Amino acid sequence: MLTRKQYDLLLFINRRLEENGISPSFEEMKEALGLRSKSGVHRLITGLEERGFIRRLPHRARALEVLKAPEESGAAAKATQEASANVVRPNFASKPVAAEASAVALPLFGRIAAGTPIEALSEPERTVDIPPSMLGRGEHYALEIAGDSMIDAGIRDGDVAVIRRSDTADNGDIVVALLDDHEATLKRLRRKGKSVALEPANAVYETRIFGPDRVKVQGRLVGLIRHY
Repeated sequence: MLTRKQYDLLLFINRRLEENGISPSFEEMKEALGLRSKSGVHRLITGLEERGFIRRLPHRARALEVLKAPEESGAAAKATQEASANVVRPNFASKPVAAEASAVALPLFGRIAAGTPIEALSEPERTVDIPPSMLGRGEHYALEIAGDSMIDAGIRDGDVAVIRRSDTADNGDIVVALLDDHEATLKRLRRKGKSVALEPANAVYETRIFGPDRVKVQGRLVGLIRHY
């Protein structure tokens, strides 16, 4: 599932490749999507690459290959529905599998970056069964981890993060942080004065500092599920 911007970019790239066999430049993509900077294009391309829709061809300038062609009908309808909601804003209520069941089925909302932020998904892809003892009170949802920036906190690529929905967090909590209302990432939250720091747990990555109006907490990490 793609966000509206991701779908529009995929469609634009695919059309240009079909027309002349050359992928558009970052400047052309920026203009076509009405973005303010090329960094926005880079984030969208990274998101498409992570989801398996495109790949960058090595050692060739402006070389992109579309692996999954956009469908004009179903994909466009889904993208239109997401045009006004590129963030995780569904009903997060936990749904029991059955009255006597020993697990709770939580909605799994795709992948969240524990590295470079990616655009948050707005609809659940499937559900994942979680032991009730892991949840406690409140509403919960699940996200699959993408990246390794929280590896020193024991959070690995491919893990499923169990999140308690909350718009507040204490210093040091690992949270789902929404950046500029359209990107989500999993990081440790630190506040100092009016600044908000999103701190990785991997020395390869830098701590990022934001103003308070740019960061919204969407939940706190309460558990991890790992498959071997």
